[in-house]
Amino acid sequence: MDHQPVSRQRLRDLVLLRRVRDRIDRDYAQPLNVEALAREVHMSAGHLSRQFRLAYGESPYSYLMTRRIERAMALLRRGDLSVTEVCFAVGCSSLGTFSTRFTELVGLSPSAYRRRAAHSTAGLPACVAKQVGRPIRNREAPPQGPPLA
Repeated sequence: MDHQPVSRQRLRDLVLLRRVRDRIDRDYAQPLNVEALAREVHMSAGHLSRQFRLAYGESPYSYLMTRRIERAMALLRRGDLSVTEVCFAVGCSSLGTFSTRFTELVGLSPSAYRRRAAHSTAGLPACVAKQVGRPIRNREAPPQGPPLA
């Protein structure tokens, strides 16, 4: 049985998936949706989502939100923008969705993160602060308090 056509197609898909991931990395603050991203690489939205998850371990939407939250963390550490301004600066159109996703990934609300980050990263170089404060991907943040019971 010849597997060559399957592997050629898989390689083409991986190239297209990388293009989608690069677009998300570059344009995270722009209005992006899976349907538009899929059209750009001539795939259906369902096929793109399935293949993206196989290649990168999460959906395109989840990857986009992670990029937005990473950037939001950096802006909140700077401290010169309100949470609402940060929400819109990173491309989110709903403060509620932004706050919920931020809390899921980081384990703190955006305002609590801003207060804590001001103290915890003081004196650290920006590149170190970014790595230390990177959000958790593909799972929720661990609980911050002592275990119950």
